[in-house]
Amino acid sequence: MRRRDLLGGMAIAPLAARGAVAQDAAATYPSRAVTMVVAFPPGGQADVVARPVAAALERIWRVPVPVVNRGGAGGAIGNAFVARAAPDGYTLLMALSSLAVLPEADRLHGRPPAYTVDQFAPIALITADPTLLVVRADSPWRTLEELIEDAKRRPGQITYSSAGNYSTLHVAMAMFTSAAGIDLLHVPYQGGGPALTALLSGTVQALASGPGPITPHVREGKLRPLACWGARRAPGYEDVPTFIEKGFRDVEFYIWAGVFAPAATPAAIQERIRAALRQAVADPELRRALEAAGSPIAYLDGEAFERFFREDSARLIRAVQRIGKVD
Repeated sequence: MRRRDLLGGMAIAPLAARGAVAQDAAATYPSRAVTMVVAFPPGGQADVVARPVAAALERIWRVPVPVVNRGGAGGAIGNAFVARAAPDGYTLLMALSSLAVLPEADRLHGRPPAYTVDQFAPIALITADPTLLVVRADSPWRTLEELIEDAKRRPGQITYSSAGNYSTLHVAMAMFTSAAGIDLLHVPYQGGGPALTALLSGTVQALASGPGPITPHVREGKLRPLACWGARRAPGYEDVPTFIEKGFRDVEFYIWAGVFAPAATPAAIQERIRAALRQAVADPELRRALEAAGSPIAYLDGEAFERFFREDSARLIRAVQRIGKVD
């Protein structure tokens, strides 16, 4: 009996020690810079959200929170980097809804996923924007119907850009083109920023985007929105009809941005991050920055965000399976 008690105590001791270490780490967190990774080049939706959030966290934590852009493979490179990072709370990811899409795309192509969603702990949702279809203001299409009619006359000749194969911008457009029965030529880039630059320069002719990156260009008269993927018209775009209004009942899509940590990050540190993010979203400077970008805060955390992430991921995975293999 005494021997079993001794062995039991020996087994429990390391667990208790690890728990104490985790609690000590949480009590002093953060004691140094916290890196926020964006898995895309500058200028896309994740970057637009990450920068004011990082600035607000710096004011709260009083440590640097640099935003590091690790673009490539539609976001898979940066996502995988954070999935494999030390689970200590010092490497965070500002992810888009494509987080769950990319592993499914790898499976469709018969290759091992660069990461899996169970390698991440969902921390908090920051924004959830209905996506907008935009064209250049000097384009010949003033309405969605005009674009569809032209595409039917010239299949495969009208181009659109995206942040890469199976990125949020690609999935949204694939939903639309499938429902409308049209063939547009997809031109993938390494992120939303380069995809937007391609549209502004006239290299491509259309783009699906969250409001953040495109709103300044719409206000300057460079871009024209034709339709919205939301269930309702987007704030600030009340004159832009939804696809649902136009008869495309299943064409609904949101580009959301949320904070994730490596899955093994201790619960106490995850809660410290959530507490700081709750403070951050109340920061007037952060709210002004995101509202000016056309991406108002839609904050969720804890079980509510986990449920949102699980349900949205399932819907997007079904959409990717419908798209099928894309070379």
